[in-house]
Amino acid sequence: MLLILIAVHLLSQDSIAAPLPRPLNVRPPTDSCNDINNCRTLSSIIWGCLATIFACTWVSVHPNVPPPNQNCLQLYWRRLKMMLVGIIAPEIMVGFAARQFFGSRWLVKNFNFSTTQAFFFCMGGFVSPMGHPIATQEQLEDPYLGSGSQEAVRNVNEKEIMDKSKGDALSKGVALLQGLWFTMQCLARAHQHLAITQLEVATLAFAIVNIFTWLLWWNKPLDVQQPIIVGPRTLPDSDSQAIDHVQLSRSDEVVTAIFGFSTNDYHPLSSVSVPSFWSVTYETEGGTIFVLTLVGAVFGAIHCAAWNAIFPTPAEMQIWRTSSSIIVTIPSFTLLLLPLLIVIIVNPESKIESASMALAGPLYIAARLILIVLPLAELRSLPALAFVDINWSTYIPHI
Repeated sequence: MLLILIAVHLLSQDSIAAPLPRPLNVRPPTDSCNDINNCRTLSSIIWGCLATIFACTWVSVHPNVPPPNQNCLQLYWRRLKMMLVGIIAPEIMVGFAARQFFGSRWLVKNFNFSTTQAFFFCMGGFVSPMGHPIATQEQLEDPYLGSGSQEAVRNVNEKEIMDKSKGDALSKGVALLQGLWFTMQCLARAHQHLAITQLEVATLAFAIVNIFTWLLWWNKPLDVQQPIIVGPRTLPDSDSQAIDHVQLSRSDEVVTAIFGFSTNDYHPLSSVSVPSFWSVTYETEGGTIFVLTLVGAVFGAIHCAAWNAIFPTPAEMQIWRTSSSIIVTIPSFTLLLLPLLIVIIVNPESKIESASMALAGPLYIAARLILIVLPLAELRSLPALAFVDINWSTYIPHI
């Protein structure tokens, strides 16, 4: 959090402010870069941002257990879609991660699961011998089974679960180092009054938001491809007939990713795997909403930190400022009204919810899309200071 505050403070400083107190330590800007040692190119700027985004997303995205008998191409495409969601709308991925984090804590508290077992349960990692996922509270509390399902989950060895995980310390370490290196570059450029492109600001916001996703999913197994069979049949034969599965629209999938599924959205006995954004449903959504709104406010604040950056045109500057203000205001306002929002979610028929979503939802989405397009449009006309490289010798003690 201290790093975030430092980044917001430094980035909010005017990119074209007065010369540095020690001008000899900073290379003078020029209209063109003829010395590769003193300057950077447009391709290096773009590559640094893309590498950071890819590294952060590849490690932070932890998909649920996929359907059985999928080939490598299907598994790759499934994870790629999750990555695209995380890149275009990282808030959705944070909401999903927060739901599984608090859902796992609820399982640990109420069913005495370990943290690993609880995460594996949330991601649809346990199935019955009939091939149906064991993934709901109702299944764990089914009077026909008694405590059979609960005991079956608790008897699964954590090492067996983690052995299915494809994540390791090396991959997480590389992604973390890439994110930290990119953040250090942005802070150093701000400290030396060098221009930071809007693409770099957006990437910095993306990297910091992904830190929350990493922390929330720290104990969740990564890229598990096969579930673990546990326990007896989930229901007696008379009740195990196929149930019509409710198909969700694209907009409903976005809502359920953040706020969860209702009892009518998903039936484990009608499927062989949980949905992509599935997590166990629990009593309160307060923790999820708090994390989501906090991250949204931080995400917007980092964009607002580029308030005084150099823009190609005055119109683009005003559009950036307006959009940044929107994406920081709506989550902040939501955070202040958190108790009311919880009541609204519990009562989905509320007219207040419909009115608020009708106003805030489209406005926030439009602002987010603008903040994706503007950094790319700015690449056509970057300021000269954007190509001046950092003088790292400034931070090395010397006589």
